[in-house]
Amino acid sequence: MMTLLAFIVTIGILVTIHEYGHFQIARWCGVKVLRFSIGFGKPIWQKTLGKDRTEFVLAAIPLGGFVKMLDENELKAELENNAENSIKSAPIDYSEADLKRAFNRQSVWKRIAIVFAGPLANLLLAIFLYWILFILGVTATKPMIGEVRQGSLAAQASLISGELIQTIDGKEVKSWQEARWLLLEKSLETNSVKIEAVNNHNELLQHTLSFEGIDADAEVDVLKKLGIQEFRPKIPAVIGEILPNSPAQQAGLMPDDKIISVDKVTIEDWDQVVSMIKNSPNKSLQIKLERAGKIVQVNATPNEIKESNQTLGRMGAAVKINKNDLSHFLIELHYSPLESLKKAISKTWDTSIFSLKMLGKMVMGEVSLSSISGPVTIATYAGESANLGLKTFLGFLALVSISIGVLNLLPIPVLDGGHLMYYIVEIIKGSPVSEQVLLIGQKIGFIVLGLLMSIAIFNDLNRLIITITTS
Repeated sequence: MMTLLAFIVTIGILVTIHEYGHFQIARWCGVKVLRFSIGFGKPIWQKTLGKDRTEFVLAAIPLGGFVKMLDENELKAELENNAENSIKSAPIDYSEADLKRAFNRQSVWKRIAIVFAGPLANLLLAIFLYWILFILGVTATKPMIGEVRQGSLAAQASLISGELIQTIDGKEVKSWQEARWLLLEKSLETNSVKIEAVNNHNELLQHTLSFEGIDADAEVDVLKKLGIQEFRPKIPAVIGEILPNSPAQQAGLMPDDKIISVDKVTIEDWDQVVSMIKNSPNKSLQIKLERAGKIVQVNATPNEIKESNQTLGRMGAAVKINKNDLSHFLIELHYSPLESLKKAISKTWDTSIFSLKMLGKMVMGEVSLSSISGPVTIATYAGESANLGLKTFLGFLALVSISIGVLNLLPIPVLDGGHLMYYIVEIIKGSPVSEQVLLIGQKIGFIVLGLLMSIAIFNDLNRLIITITTS
């Protein structure tokens, strides 16, 4: 129910904002709006408002929306169709003053503004959400390097565990999340980056990290390919939470249990427990633990899950964390309203450009099409982010809003970007694109969108099947 509700809220907000962008600019440009619809299909609620008698509609299928504006060409086609078929209906009567407000009679610059307003509204929403998040402040982990895999690109760059990253290609880095994002961005742009880091002796070190052989893939973390991990402090192996119906619950594990050994291997910290469970899918493990001063022994069999094309074990138990023990590794980032606005604009811009680069690499075959997600994945992430709290959900909402804005600006007929492409051609040639070209473009657009949706739904179903069969 949480997943379904979060999905409806997510799509509802993003579609409403997008369509409101079209609607408001159309009104400012003097265009008559006939209908503002959230969703498709049969209306479940509608109301007529305003001097233009605009119909505001909430429809049954919450996967999009539209703003219908008065269009002289559509009006003529409807009148001709009625005449040919001898359809008797209420007369369609628009005065010349109304027809002057038709969308097709507006200047090309007004039409461009109206069409561009939808994607722009999504990008402005992302800026607003990030602005709120930066003002509220975020808790992040310091950009400290953890384990460096032997023989990896990170090892070749002489990066060492415990070093604190200061800059990446001259850009200041304050958190591990920022470092990860910058490295992902740079992997699409260049062959190597310069990293400045401080070691345990407070010495400033220079590293050159190569991206040789690294290809971006949303399914696999670029840091894993580089052979670098976030620094993880040693956390005592004490259980904090047990998931319902998990192997941990079935084995009789309880909160506050301290794990002493697994298969007779002495446990030093929680990471060691995680590593052993991940490497033991469907294998019965003998776990010795301390509970209320007594030694207890249980047997547990981790579930098998698929993650980044790997088969891993999962127990369904979370660690008990003392925040005081982690304070040295965490950082609270707060910004003034003006600085938050600058960072929000920068983050929205960077994410938009990154999305375009990823799409370009998909077209070129350099990035797997498995990165494309559809409504099932969006619903899943919406539910998960909502469960993690308001800040996480707002961040997710901003990210999806950027994706919708960027997607709609692609020069694909039937999308906003396709219409903008036609208007640019109109400016160049001095006259509108012919009806025949529009019809051909529309068919091509529907085919392209159909293929994208098919891939997205296939990926969604594939992820869903893997989740079901491994849970």
